[in-house]
Amino acid sequence: MSFFENVNWADIWKASKETLTMLGASLFFTLIIGLIIGLVLFLTSSGQLLQNKWLYRLISMVVNVLRSVPFVILMITIMPLTKMMVGTSIGVKGAIPPLVVAAAPFFARLVEAALREVDRGIIEAAQAMGFSKGMIVWQVMVRESRTGLIAAVTITAVTLVSYTAMSGIIGGGGLGDLAIRFGYQRYRPDVMLVTVAFLVILVQALQMAGDALVRRFSRK
Repeated sequence: MSFFENVNWADIWKASKETLTMLGASLFFTLIIGLIIGLVLFLTSSGQLLQNKWLYRLISMVVNVLRSVPFVILMITIMPLTKMMVGTSIGVKGAIPPLVVAAAPFFARLVEAALREVDRGIIEAAQAMGFSKGMIVWQVMVRESRTGLIAAVTITAVTLVSYTAMSGIIGGGGLGDLAIRFGYQRYRPDVMLVTVAFLVILVQALQMAGDALVRRFSRK
């Protein structure tokens, strides 16, 4: 008797494509929203170009609240909003909004941390040369923190893989949904093993790609 007799490879391939779709779409929106929030957090913090302690505290509080809510609870809580946005709260489409809501604040904090590593002297030199605030942000801050930002993207992508797996609890589709419905609920350990193996391979591939980019863009 084959150990993998319960594994339907067509279903595995379909679930893998769904996971990649969820990961790609949610990562795209997470990077855009998270980068904007992270930049605003950094620029409005004490001693920065757009210092505004009240705005910083407000955004920081919202980010902290969203980061503190477990992803499963967050998915369930925003189901009505998800359905209003994409027309459904289940499946691949229904999983993307909660993935973004959960990951964007996480990425924003990583962006803020990466920007804080930029040498203050470089920013002051740019100001002395007459750079506009926009030029300082995009040509100095973002450029100088690119290795940290690439590492942040890698960490966020890996985190999103685990979130896509958890979205299977509410029928989010992908490998997580397959593992829960056909592996756990039907007592098929071979299905569980294959789905976990695919997720591990995906995480390893993302981490290796991110590490390679960090090494490439790091200063010698």
